[in-house]
Amino acid sequence: DLNKLGSQIILSNTYHLMERPGKDIIRELGGLRSFMNWGGPILTDSGGFQVMSLQNMVKVDNDGVTFKSHLDGSLIRLTPKDSIEMQYVLDSTITMAFDECTSYPATHGVATSSMDLSMKWAKTCRNEFKDRDGHGLFGIVQGSTFNDLRKISSEALITIGFDGYAIGGLAVGEGHVEMIKTLKFSINFLPSNSPRYLMGVGYPIDIIEAVRLGVDMFDCVIPTRSGRTGKVFTKRGTLNIKNARHKNDPRPLEEDCLCPVCSNNISRAYLFHLFNTKEMLGTSYLTLHNLSHYIKLMNVLREAINNNY
Repeated sequence: DLNKLGSQIILSNTYHLMERPGKDIIRELGGLRSFMNWGGPILTDSGGFQVMSLQNMVKVDNDGVTFKSHLDGSLIRLTPKDSIEMQYVLDSTITMAFDECTSYPATHGVATSSMDLSMKWAKTCRNEFKDRDGHGLFGIVQGSTFNDLRKISSEALITIGFDGYAIGGLAVGEGHVEMIKTLKFSINFLPSNSPRYLMGVGYPIDIIEAVRLGVDMFDCVIPTRSGRTGKVFTKRGTLNIKNARHKNDPRPLEEDCLCPVCSNNISRAYLFHLFNTKEMLGTSYLTLHNLSHYIKLMNVLREAINNNY
């Protein structure tokens, strides 16, 4: 399905793959691409964000984190070296450095300590990463919404030297205005001749504004999570397929859309029925449409850049 949509890369989650099915099975089956039969590039996150977001932390120390499994509560130890090794087993095209995603809001002191720790771990990740053709390692800028810390973090990562630079620690509750304000200040510290990747973003308006500021790459659960909850993205805005007004509507989700749902005349009425009966096909259809919408959005933005719009 993703090949047909024109997707060029998949993001996969190191923490969840470490938990299930585990690195031994994936190694035995030849890496993640072979495991899931995906022929294109993959980007894997380091696992640090999941440790924070799942709220199962036990201890953070200079060498790594100890936390409880969200599956059975058992204690798990994850270090920068462990993260890089797991991503090597996955055969990640783009490996992410292991970092601590600073929660929001944070005091300047807390954000400083967190950023310093992430920079220490970044050095370890760079040393542990095995350079090879067609693969790269990205460092992650931290510093919460404090401009001085963003500058220090960026300079530290550039000194270490990475293949690309991610802007982390945003889209964690600070809101659109604060996110764009921080991004506008801090992105200029990163080299323009390396990929600049804004992690965890976002809604179309977030992406458009961030591209205008110089961001090249994004990841977010929004198009897929929204599809699972009935939210649909269109060029005229969003709609909720679970609303009763769609019950008798024969129209597709979006006129002139070439996604596999709209182009095959899957009606809003049928999609309403699928969600009303909790049939998983409905979530699959909306996910495909939303991903197609985002892929088209990025195509339009690339075309605008090429034409100097």
